[in-house]
Amino acid sequence: MKRFAIALLLAFSAAGCERKATVPTAPDRVAVTDAAGMAAPASRTLAAVKARGALRCGVNPGLAGFAHQDGQGRWTGFDIDFCRAVAAAVLGDPGRVVFVPLANEARFAALKAGRIDLLSRNTSWTFSRDAAEGVDFAGVSYYDGQGFLAPRDLALESAAELSGAKICVQSGSTSELNLRDWFSARSINWMPVLAPTVERARQNYERGICDVLSADISALASARSTLPDQNAHVLLPDVISKEPLGPAVRQGDPGWTDVVRWTLNALVLAEELGVTADNADRMRKETTSPEARRLLGADAGYGAMLGLDDGWALRAIRAGGAYNEVFDRNLGKDSALKLERGQNALWNAPRPGLLYSPSLR
Repeated sequence: MKRFAIALLLAFSAAGCERKATVPTAPDRVAVTDAAGMAAPASRTLAAVKARGALRCGVNPGLAGFAHQDGQGRWTGFDIDFCRAVAAAVLGDPGRVVFVPLANEARFAALKAGRIDLLSRNTSWTFSRDAAEGVDFAGVSYYDGQGFLAPRDLALESAAELSGAKICVQSGSTSELNLRDWFSARSINWMPVLAPTVERARQNYERGICDVLSADISALASARSTLPDQNAHVLLPDVISKEPLGPAVRQGDPGWTDVVRWTLNALVLAEELGVTADNADRMRKETTSPEARRLLGADAGYGAMLGLDDGWALRAIRAGGAYNEVFDRNLGKDSALKLERGQNALWNAPRPGLLYSPSLR
């Protein structure tokens, strides 16, 4: 019995020594080595996009700041730039995108039917859409909320003063449902003026068919930017819902979801690390930041986990810049909308927001 106990003790000691001997002394080096040997799960959508040589991206037919086509047929906007970033990551060229304008009620059907590979169309991530529509949201690209646009001369201080008001809203949207919930909970009478699109709802508001326009605050800012006298209209302070907007893909293809998710994360991480469209190539050569080296492909092996090469994120950033560049150009200080970053600021900004990327490790 004594000999057995001694043998058992020696076995445990040997096992402990063996465990100590396998603890890596250079975690980053081991991670890169492991990454280089990992293969991405097969993605049908990724394979189809590569074979086709173009990304089919579903977008809003027209929403200033997010998706707009000019007289020459060129698309611009926040959601448009994200499509181009994905095309650059996957195909090496941000121009290899076919933009597919989709009405509100047709967007999920088009995605599930395979008419598009990616939906980048100011779409809110909700429980029913995620669980019952057969789509997956790859992340949140813009934190929004529903509000109200009203004529300044009504002198309204709050949406609680809208008893008996006619409110323009897009039919069949979360905005319509949110209004019904919000007014019902407060026992306030109101009259919906329904329209098939946000643009039609804006036109009804501009013609005076309703008293107030309700939609996502970003959409209201977009609508106000197109009115003849922007200063004659104000956004009320009320925010009646959470509207996390983000890109959506078909369920059942986790490899493609990862590609879209990490392209979004790459743009956010680029802002955090100070990478821009202009300095990305230089930083790839000069940076000593381990995470920046992984992001920009200076350390090999991470692209393979997405079924891509190591330059995927570098190309996505080159296409239109880091998140802050895309935001400022389309929605923020360099745009007609002049939206503040607010909740869409980085988590570590002087005025912190909700935006951050998981570690690229």
